[in-house]
Amino acid sequence: MEFILFILTAYIAYRIYVMVYFRSDQFTTIQRSIEAYTANCNDLNHHIQELKNAYVDVSSYDYGISVLTDSSNYNFKRTEWNNNSKNRYVHNCSASVCKNASDQPFKYLCKYFDIKVTEESLSSFEAVLNDFEAAEQGKILLREKRDSIVESIRSSIPAIIYKFNKEKLKRKLGFEEIDFSTLYFPVYTFQYVSAGGNSSTKCEITLDINNLNKFVDYLNTLVKFRKSIAGQRALMTSALREKMKVRDHYTCQSCGISAYNEKHLLLEIDHIIPLSKGGETTESNLQTLCWKCNRTKGSKIIAS
Repeated sequence: MEFILFILTAYIAYRIYVMVYFRSDQFTTIQRSIEAYTANCNDLNHHIQELKNAYVDVSSYDYGISVLTDSSNYNFKRTEWNNNSKNRYVHNCSASVCKNASDQPFKYLCKYFDIKVTEESLSSFEAVLNDFEAAEQGKILLREKRDSIVESIRSSIPAIIYKFNKEKLKRKLGFEEIDFSTLYFPVYTFQYVSAGGNSSTKCEITLDINNLNKFVDYLNTLVKFRKSIAGQRALMTSALREKMKVRDHYTCQSCGISAYNEKHLLLEIDHIIPLSKGGETTESNLQTLCWKCNRTKGSKIIAS
């Protein structure tokens, strides 16, 4: 009993110590000494969240709204009716369409979610891939940058705080939480529910980085180019992004900052003449920018 009381007392004392420490002048001084770095990390975090929202608005056909009820005298539960989702990311279809979609996902995604096989669609999906790739890279670089900053002040933090309250320490220093989930990747679903409501099946197509690369390549094989000279148009894929960074020596073509000088620098690939203003995905129209310069530029035309 005395041992339990000792442990409880020690725990309470420790909690009080932690609370007092984070309110102390000593911790406030440390917090202020890195507030510029903290603000920069949080700014990058906000930029990453913006990149996640860059997806084009693709929707299936609108068949209207209805309510299905069962008024039969038979005691059928029809449990699968509860799985009959209705939203713009779901296409309710026959069992054969659902099966065919699993065999040829991109073909059926275009057909039933009304994605036109055009240069405009291809450019839109290339832009989405570019932003999603930057977001995924940015999350890793942001975590490394935040952890590096925290590690740099380790000697100024009590060892017991650093070891047992590291996550709380990061929050108290002002770092916002980094969302590492991939829930922002759009998922399109082909769904079949039997008329009797007793069976169902579905095929899900997730447009993650890997699938977007494949989808861009798929659209490219079908598009008939009007503006581009054959052989001159490149595809904005992960491989091209890396190729442009190598060409530009991992250096921002606007401000000159380099990944060689700033270890955790997020670099993005920008269309010099934006797609919205008639620009194309050609190597001569692409440049490497740091995330700050790219965000500042927006849709303006600024040659490197």
